[in-house]
Amino acid sequence: MKFFQILTFLYCICILSSCESDQEQKIIYVSKTKVEMPNGTQALPFQDLEAAVENAYELRRLNPELPIEIKLKPGDYYLTQAITITPALNGLKITGTSPKEVRIKGSEILHPTWEAFNDNIVVSTVPEHLDFDQLVVNGEPQILARYPNYDADAQYWNGSAPDAISKERIATWSNPKGAYFHALHGGKWGGFHFTITGVDEQGEAILEGGQQNNRGSRSHAEFRMVENVFEELDSPGEWFLDKASHKLYYWPKENTNLEDSTIEVAVLKDLIQVVGTLEEPVKDVEISGMSFQHTKRTIMEDYEPLLRSDWSIYRGSVVFFEGTENCIVQDNEFVHLGGNVIMASKYNRGLQVTGNHIHDNGASAVSFVGDPSAVRSPSFNYGQFVDLKDMDTLAGSKNELYPRDCIVEDNLIHRIGRIEKQTAGVEIAIAMDITVSHNSIYDVPRAGINIGDGTWGGHVLQFNDVFNTVLETHDHGSFNSWGRDRFWHPKRGVMDSITTKIPDMYTWDAVKTTIIRNNRFRCDHGWDIDLDDGSSNYHIYNNLLLNSGLKLREGFNRVVENNIMVNNSLHPHVWFANSEDVFKHNIVGNAYQDVGLLGWGKELDYNLFPNEESMMKSQIYDRDLHSAYGDPQFKDPEHLDFTVAETSPALKLGFTNFPMDKFGVQKPELKALTKTPEVPVIKDPSENTSSPVVAWLRNQLKSVDSPQEQSAYGLNTAEGVIVLRIWKPSPAVQNGGIKKGDVILQAAGQPVKTVQDFFRINVEHPDDEMDLVVMRNQTETPIKIRTN
Repeated sequence: MKFFQILTFLYCICILSSCESDQEQKIIYVSKTKVEMPNGTQALPFQDLEAAVENAYELRRLNPELPIEIKLKPGDYYLTQAITITPALNGLKITGTSPKEVRIKGSEILHPTWEAFNDNIVVSTVPEHLDFDQLVVNGEPQILARYPNYDADAQYWNGSAPDAISKERIATWSNPKGAYFHALHGGKWGGFHFTITGVDEQGEAILEGGQQNNRGSRSHAEFRMVENVFEELDSPGEWFLDKASHKLYYWPKENTNLEDSTIEVAVLKDLIQVVGTLEEPVKDVEISGMSFQHTKRTIMEDYEPLLRSDWSIYRGSVVFFEGTENCIVQDNEFVHLGGNVIMASKYNRGLQVTGNHIHDNGASAVSFVGDPSAVRSPSFNYGQFVDLKDMDTLAGSKNELYPRDCIVEDNLIHRIGRIEKQTAGVEIAIAMDITVSHNSIYDVPRAGINIGDGTWGGHVLQFNDVFNTVLETHDHGSFNSWGRDRFWHPKRGVMDSITTKIPDMYTWDAVKTTIIRNNRFRCDHGWDIDLDDGSSNYHIYNNLLLNSGLKLREGFNRVVENNIMVNNSLHPHVWFANSEDVFKHNIVGNAYQDVGLLGWGKELDYNLFPNEESMMKSQIYDRDLHSAYGDPQFKDPEHLDFTVAETSPALKLGFTNFPMDKFGVQKPELKALTKTPEVPVIKDPSENTSSPVVAWLRNQLKSVDSPQEQSAYGLNTAEGVIVLRIWKPSPAVQNGGIKKGDVILQAAGQPVKTVQDFFRINVEHPDDEMDLVVMRNQTETPIKIRTN
């Protein structure tokens, strides 16, 4: 036995002999102060966290019930591998003095010997074992050599270019192998990431990857970016690692003195892993008072689809929980991390994530991701389904491998998804009873809060402030959900038949009602609240929606009441005839924006509209017969106070005021740092910019002209011609021609963006037949029609 181990063993025996009688807490101290023969006492602290954790395991081996706390004094703690906490350390507390003073890092310090490479770039040899994708100089991450150059104000990828991997550009690179190609999804539903493994005979990049999105698509033709190419190292702050020669090239920013700079490189992808099992969980572990920094990106790891949502995810994170009960992550900072920050995977009960500042990270902030084995008759892609005859028809979960009864509260989350775009401030998938409360979430590329499926509901989202969302993507919301559960089918006619036969089938998966209440949402690039495909069993009330209203796509039993929708309204999309939806006691700023309804729900009434015209649209369908119109008399909208005056007509309809000062993070230190959403300018709701409906061969057509219609019909862009209504004897309808709900995308091989395009092509091709490509059931379908 080594001398140090013998000393540690003897020390543990002494400590245990003094603690066995009353089980007093054992405190293990860690400090950057160097001492001879450290033993974890305050006088002789360990110098690193790994040694303290090893000591804790030894103490627990000798006394399994001993309470232990590891206290870290101020300093930078560089891990050489992730800390693993197992059930042997139940009840362990790891605490720092504060996130400003205690920093846990997944990086190494470099001591480069810089030499001039040219007038701007310096170069140094680095140790052969290093393979890093993050370079940090004096605490600031630098820019991996890229094209186009980094632009902090550019919307997509902080700079994008259609020719990022064009043959012409590739031809200027001496060795493209190892470069990263990033592109948005063709419909801007997230992003893709690839490694360039070589160049083919045509001079095109050979790509490997693209597994990061569960909704197949070509890479977006315009919003592209490439990294890790030596020839693109052409501006201050950029760097490149030549892995073959182990040389680091760097263009320092202005006024950077490399002689006294601290140079760090990320070498770990995760920092703390708390891992037990359903049968033997890790219990009561607490992590607090620290800053977690500098980990590698995980974009090229294995990803798995999260049922039929658009998400695929890497099941891992910087601080990771699997098989745990009643653990706590509180009062920490998480910054400059390459991938997911915090994840509760598979079985977790009672995890609390509170009071944390999570910002400037590569992927999602907090994720709850159950195991698909817990789902009955799961499907894993938009187009997949299980036939009803083969389906497990029991309600609820199949096993216990999913998070439940967890809390995300009082956190400040912003600037996440810096590299991955299918991300969220809080992601919930295959989970139950997750409470998300008093969080401020903003400056994110996609949703602030996302629920990926109906399994198994019971979530409560309350008092959150979510804005500046969907900044780099499309067709989404500040809050977004999917509900492609067992009842859902990619062919609408089949789904109508199934749900008519079994009207409560949605409750097999959405067992509990999900509540969204007392939140403030603003999305300028989608919907404030977006309940997408099949989202069912929601109660939505007392929310302030500042810009883009509420979308309810096909689903069941959504009760929406007592909400305020500034400048916007309800967007009912392709509802079922028997949806049982309720929309009442709301204040809306415009007429309902309906698309393709089979029915108008169970009850739409007692709502306040801005004018008579917007109210009458709904009354045509025997809805809103007790509603009214008029000025809601907001008290102080210029300061985001949308409570209504005592004389407001909304109060007579049953609307009640709700608090306007409780949104978002409440922790004083974080609240002082937090932004608030832009104050909306209340618009004239009478403006109508929609395209006119026109007749063609006695069929009714109109141009796609809104993101709402793009979403409803599953289009990549807001372009095409919608077939609103058909006339059955029309030649264009006969023999498998156009159908109601088709969107014409191409005619005679030419793109169709508007009705005018379609008519022009008709004139140019006077033949009796014409080839079309239409979007039908969200699938591009070629058809042939007769034109006379």
